[in-house]
Amino acid sequence: MSFDQINDRRGTNCSKWDLMEPAFGVPAKDGLAMWIADMDFKAPPFLQDAMRDLLERGDYGYFCGLEKFTDAIQWWMKERHGWSVDADTMFTTYGLGNGIAIALQALTEPGDEIIIFTPVYHEFAIKIGKTGRVVKELPLEQDEDGLYRMDFERYESLLSGRERLVLFSSPHNPAGRVWTQDELSALAAFCIKHDLLLISDEIHMDLTFAGQTHLPMAVAAPEIADRLVMTTSASKSFNIAGTRTGTVSIPDPKLRARFEGFFRKLDMQPNLMGVRLTQAAYTPDGAAWIDDLTAYIEENARVFKDGIDAIPGLSAMPMQGTYLSWVDFSATGMARAEFSDRVAQKARIAATPGHTLGTGGEAFLRFNLGTQRARVIEAVARMQDAFSDLQ
Repeated sequence: MSFDQINDRRGTNCSKWDLMEPAFGVPAKDGLAMWIADMDFKAPPFLQDAMRDLLERGDYGYFCGLEKFTDAIQWWMKERHGWSVDADTMFTTYGLGNGIAIALQALTEPGDEIIIFTPVYHEFAIKIGKTGRVVKELPLEQDEDGLYRMDFERYESLLSGRERLVLFSSPHNPAGRVWTQDELSALAAFCIKHDLLLISDEIHMDLTFAGQTHLPMAVAAPEIADRLVMTTSASKSFNIAGTRTGTVSIPDPKLRARFEGFFRKLDMQPNLMGVRLTQAAYTPDGAAWIDDLTAYIEENARVFKDGIDAIPGLSAMPMQGTYLSWVDFSATGMARAEFSDRVAQKARIAATPGHTLGTGGEAFLRFNLGTQRARVIEAVARMQDAFSDLQ
């Protein structure tokens, strides 16, 4: 399939495109939706084949045979990420947001402080608040290369002693950071020192660029197996978030029993479509498609960054993975309302407001590059026109 083929999702009840105008005032007719983190590519043939098989069977009733589903997950994690995950440690949830919310409720108490490294995916703070826990922001810092780093020496002075858990994004959303072994080891040591549990959200794990290697936390830091919750899904990699299917893996028996005690009360079962599409995705065909996809997105990222960096006062953070570009407007001297208005009204682009991602995001917008190259090129042209007075 060609990733360049335009896929018009407008008028299909697609959240990314059909909520663009009410959410941002960006006109549906000619606006560019670059906010919600899903992609505009049509489903690859192997996913379509799986759906056709379901249609031809015409059977959507109760089902069994989850062994093939777990086998596919195990194969993928071992083959692609060097992670040998035991099927007995896995739970299927209604997507990773649901899995994270369950883990927060099962493993912490109302009023506990939950650490997030900001700026970070806005749903982290939302879910912490919804479950009656307290957001504890520890700010990321940019190094000389413009990349985010965790500063654990600084964090020591920011702790209250009421922290119980770290909610971690790996690879990082919105900055596209692929964390190194040293960084993950330092995070593990920090968790051990302060007796913190760790939920590692690795939903973007497959989307890494050339020269980068994603290390699952379970592989990078086996020393924290007794306090680790791994969350994974095929949803971002294969754009099947609508199936609401994710996996929570907890290696430690005691921690797993705590999670399971809460999980079983919800009487949750996986859905048929999510199971079948995940099985179809986690295959050699899926692996080849992901390799082609990440190469395409990496070139999108290069085109976008080159174009954005050419605008005085704007800077796109270097990406190592994901399809999310984090653009800094601070050097324009503009207030958030002004640069946001230019992007939405003059450029007619819907981008995620950076301030919703926590401390450090106030001067940023997040742009989704998981779309056709022509749209990325058009977005750059519109941005250069919207800020042409800065030339």
